[in-house]
Amino acid sequence: MSKRRQSWIPAAGVALALAALSAAALAWFLAQGCLLYYGDAQAHLNIARRIFDSRTPGYEQIGTVWLPLPHVLMLPFVGNDAWWRSGLAGGFPSAVCFVLAGTFLFAAVRRWLDSTPAALAAAALFALNPNLLYLQSTAMTEAVLFAALAALLYCTVAYRDRPSWRAAAGAGLAALAATLTRYEGWFLIPFVALYLLLCGKKSRLGKATLFGVLAGLGPLYWLAHNWWGYSNALEFYNGPYSAQAIYARALESGMQRYPGDGDWGKALRYYSEAARLCLSWPLAGLAAAGAVVALVRRKIWPLFLLALPAFFYVMSMVSSGTPIFVPHLWPFSFYNTRYGLAALPMAALAAGALVTAVPVRLRTAAAAVVVLIGISAWVAYPREQAWVCWKESQVNSDARRAWTRQAADYLAAHCRPGEGIIYSFGDLTAVFAQAGIPLKSGLHEGNRPDWDAAVARPEFFLREPWAMALSGDKLATALLHAERRGLRYRLEKSITEKGAPVVEIYRREGYAYPVHEGARR
Repeated sequence: MSKRRQSWIPAAGVALALAALSAAALAWFLAQGCLLYYGDAQAHLNIARRIFDSRTPGYEQIGTVWLPLPHVLMLPFVGNDAWWRSGLAGGFPSAVCFVLAGTFLFAAVRRWLDSTPAALAAAALFALNPNLLYLQSTAMTEAVLFAALAALLYCTVAYRDRPSWRAAAGAGLAALAATLTRYEGWFLIPFVALYLLLCGKKSRLGKATLFGVLAGLGPLYWLAHNWWGYSNALEFYNGPYSAQAIYARALESGMQRYPGDGDWGKALRYYSEAARLCLSWPLAGLAAAGAVVALVRRKIWPLFLLALPAFFYVMSMVSSGTPIFVPHLWPFSFYNTRYGLAALPMAALAAGALVTAVPVRLRTAAAAVVVLIGISAWVAYPREQAWVCWKESQVNSDARRAWTRQAADYLAAHCRPGEGIIYSFGDLTAVFAQAGIPLKSGLHEGNRPDWDAAVARPEFFLREPWAMALSGDKLATALLHAERRGLRYRLEKSITEKGAPVVEIYRREGYAYPVHEGARR
């Protein structure tokens, strides 16, 4: 058997073990009915679904704020109605990316430290984190980003050993995937390009340039997409649905500034607490000790690369108003706590480095001890209430899930197949999935220019038999203006849940309800 083939046997074994673990986690969380607790998970599925299930299906339904790769990966699965409604359509691609992430992390650490036990420890600590196991079962984007990040790590470690064009191209493609998944992928590009430039020998400028060109295609594409679709290349950053614009409107309404806004010390504290909750104290301690071992041995680059996403979030808290709330610090709630999980690949890798602090003959036993210590918090409290990402999704979705069910039950009972519904795309879209109503029955912001006309001059252009709005939103205001001009929508149901906006369902009076072509249930 060749050395090359032997080198991939452990990685193949790790991939099979990860696949079994991923499938078991996905099945368990599906049985618990919590794949759609995160509102963002439902939104990601609906963005993918509306690409073909919409009044105006097509490329433009990809949207602007969220990057497109996760939605594209869901396309083969989201057409299945049962998978769309349960959230399983988002779990499949996330699970595959989880397996890729763990396998690439194992291969990178094994090559970096020349130690299979250390690599196994890193992969195990990464994969056995219950917060990640939950997120890799959903339509969230963490697993997709981790797959791209781990592949990038492996390619850069391989480049260090042999600065080839192939390794540079692989790094560029991995970075491209990261840039099309999350914005922290954009942040990685200059650091990796500089590393390739410094590590290379012959043709190092050309190889770094190749990486930069491939990686840069993602941001250039997204800037062009926003310019073409919205006449503003930075629509994702400063448009009306951007995080920056939402934050500015909240401040104008009297909300206090987020913790860490303009304050590096507070931002670092909040992020560190979020990371600790996601990792657990034992793993955080192992990571700190392992980082010292790696630094003493001058094994710096992998730690630096995997620390960049965490630093990106701290920087975003300071400069862009990105909020992270943790339950034991003001305002004593959960919000974006899952961003702390960005530190997991770095922590797992650093803990793996700790294994190399002992003689080679003891490393297998040391790896077992490191893994047992690293997962001890989850073993001691083996319930989802102790998993901060699950808890965050559960707490923040209680009210939303309650009003979604009520609205879905009402529309399923009263809205005839094919009747049109105007609504604001977002959390309200989950009502369609639960009610069994195709998205093409709805008219929303993504169906321009029909939506713009219907909201601006409803007395002329609003023809939908039904309307579903959040009290006081743009659509609710348009319906009020329409009534003043003789077009009346009668409030049929108002749904009130503590901690949630009031959901209002209206039916048009004095109108023969048409059935939209192709919009039958």
